[in-house]
Amino acid sequence: MSLLVPVMVRGINNLSDARYCAGMGADSLTFRLDPALTEALTPEAVQELSGWVAGVQLIGEFDTLPVADISAVVQQCGLHAVLLHRRRPAHELAQLPVPALRLLPWVPDMLPEDVDLRFRELASHHHGFVLAAPPTPLPTPADLVRLTEQARTYPLWLSAGYAPTTLRDFVELVQPAGIVLEGGDEIKPGLRDFDEMEAVFEQLEEQ
Repeated sequence: MSLLVPVMVRGINNLSDARYCAGMGADSLTFRLDPALTEALTPEAVQELSGWVAGVQLIGEFDTLPVADISAVVQQCGLHAVLLHRRRPAHELAQLPVPALRLLPWVPDMLPEDVDLRFRELASHHHGFVLAAPPTPLPTPADLVRLTEQARTYPLWLSAGYAPTTLRDFVELVQPAGIVLEGGDEIKPGLRDFDEMEAVFEQLEEQ
């Protein structure tokens, strides 16, 4: 399936999600590989899951794990990038063997100039920013104008939940670097309800 924009699916923890998302045209899958994160996977589990998919970028999510340990997991799992949950000093980022993305929250009452300053400070050491948590309330028209301006300057990956109307219209307006979806749990091994995720992929399908 050819999509309007790259799609990142976070928190992959089962083979059903991995194979479905790869088959639907997802660009990247993330795996929580830091023991400090809820429902973290072992490197061995990620190796097993990734062995069943092809054509996708494999991204590891990390929080407090030391950079040397992150680098070792990157090599063991064959990761293409890492998604960092917290700020790291520049000298640590320089030691990573793959590009780093940064997970950031949406701050609705943050001044536009402060948002831009935050992006500028991080941009030289990160290959993109992932705003994965849907904002509450949804962005206002003025927020969308600023978000569109920021997406023209910085590679922003935005949750599908950011869309105040249809996701397709939102993508065509803002033109983010990508859309972020969340993986889920199997009902039982090999059984998973993909109705909600399928609806998102259908909205993003090129016509």
